[in-house]
Amino acid sequence: MRTFTLHEVWILVLAARWTIALSLAAFIGGGAVGFVLAIARISPFKALRYIVSGYIQFVQAIPGLMLLLLFYYGLNLFGIRIDAWTAAVLAFTLSTSAFLAEIWRGCLQAVPAGQWDASRSLALNFPKTLILVIIPQAARMALPPTVGYMVQVVKGTSLAALIGFTELAKAGAQINTITFEPVLVFGTVAGIYFLICWPLSLLSSHLERQLKVGHVNIQAM
Repeated sequence: MRTFTLHEVWILVLAARWTIALSLAAFIGGGAVGFVLAIARISPFKALRYIVSGYIQFVQAIPGLMLLLLFYYGLNLFGIRIDAWTAAVLAFTLSTSAFLAEIWRGCLQAVPAGQWDASRSLALNFPKTLILVIIPQAARMALPPTVGYMVQVVKGTSLAALIGFTELAKAGAQINTITFEPVLVFGTVAGIYFLICWPLSLLSSHLERQLKVGHVNIQAM
């Protein structure tokens, strides 16, 4: 046993790097997949819309912990062995893609219908309408909720500790077993999470004010 000192705090700070790395991997991967899904959700192909909608609802209905366990343990049933990092990235990417797809789909559909009509009158097809007209407008509305959702991704990565991935929460639990000072240990862990998430919350609020998202929506109605 030993006392909780600055050395243990430094270990937690180093572990936070893996929390940030996992969050970025999940956000980048989930964002790429989610963007494709969001486009598919508003595509003119009805069958594709139903398939993607079913995928999103299915993923959103499964708790993040279950996705982690399915990837980490479930794939072993098929002879596929992956480490905790890979399982965590796959699980969080899958989950993030479903939620970002719905956020971005809502923003795309929030663009006034007149913009679509004007594009058709200019003989623009679906891809060109999206790229030249819809996405630039939807991006302004999507930025604040997207940045806000990043906070949820960061906090959600703590679940990866349950499959043995040593990120911030797991490191805190390990240090607590040798110091037996849970208030200091987990108070520090909570403080580090706060320092990671608080700037993102401020950025989300700042973007909402700067981009005047609420004002845009009112004018569009």
